[in-house]
Amino acid sequence: MDDLTEVIKYKLGSHSPKNKMYHYAFWAVLFLILLLTNVSDASLPHTIIVVSISVLFYAIIAYFNYFYLFPKYLKDRNFIWHIAALLLASLVLTPIKTVLLFWSATGSEDLQNNYISNQWDAFFTMFIAGIVMTLYLITNDWLVQQRNKIDLESQTLQSELKFLKSQINPHFLFNTLNSLYALTLKKSDLAPEIVLKLSEMMRYMLYECNEKEVLLSKEINYMENYLELEKLRYGNKMLINLDIHGEINGQTIAPLLLIPFIENAFKHGLNNQVSQGFVNLSMDVDRDHLIMNIENSKAPSLPKTSGVKSGGIGLINVKRRMDILYPERYFLDIKESPNTYHIELQLDLKNN
Repeated sequence: MDDLTEVIKYKLGSHSPKNKMYHYAFWAVLFLILLLTNVSDASLPHTIIVVSISVLFYAIIAYFNYFYLFPKYLKDRNFIWHIAALLLASLVLTPIKTVLLFWSATGSEDLQNNYISNQWDAFFTMFIAGIVMTLYLITNDWLVQQRNKIDLESQTLQSELKFLKSQINPHFLFNTLNSLYALTLKKSDLAPEIVLKLSEMMRYMLYECNEKEVLLSKEINYMENYLELEKLRYGNKMLINLDIHGEINGQTIAPLLLIPFIENAFKHGLNNQVSQGFVNLSMDVDRDHLIMNIENSKAPSLPKTSGVKSGGIGLINVKRRMDILYPERYFLDIKESPNTYHIELQLDLKNN
């Protein structure tokens, strides 16, 4: 019973002033329609009384359904019980309505007899009024559920995106700080440069990447700082080439979307079995599309796997982000050979 009470409270609470106006307008229109269709049957004053009684009883069964029967149906999901309850309510209300109509026709025996003989019609129209309200409520409940489902999915996607984005770059920052520590021990002149670039990257991650989209130029600047730090960290052990062409200014992209591919290249591009590694990155941008190619060296003896899993959790992560942010608007191709690892990404930037 408590659950039913909560449902009724919810129905009452959802009855906003705007919705109330819709209800008032509906009954006013129904009153006018019934009045215009019955005005020739009797005098206008009597017709107004008869129509008012009819609308009153339609409203009684409709709102009895709205506030009690339908909330109970939502709780029990027993449609047969619901129909039976509507039939019973109609059966109880019909004679009461008939008595009122009978009294309204005092002095006209023909009208009184007509109201008594037409009780079946009164019962049927009463029941139909209840059914119409049920259909309205079922439709409205379905629409509310769909809207809530969409809102929940949107909130879930936003939470997932935040979680996926929070996983970006922890090992890079850890490695950079280790390199910085080593350089400070050596009192190297490169230490201040690393601190400056790392500061720029942290500022970008903390203050600008909270937006749904960022300027592509800023994302590329972040990537360039990343590559410069990797150059400082690896020195002559790694050859790094960056080639960017096209219309960069004015384009937007989801923040930190491209960097996992570069991280993956360095993860595979240098290890104890590769004495001289390389990472080649090229990017072509036009008004609507971005094409990025990354190729890096790898040791021939590394275990060979296929698909996105070859890049580990980083590429799985970014692929999931693209599925959410760019559904059916990207193409990702990963090729692996004994000595190289190649990724091609095509991204549709329009309507972003």
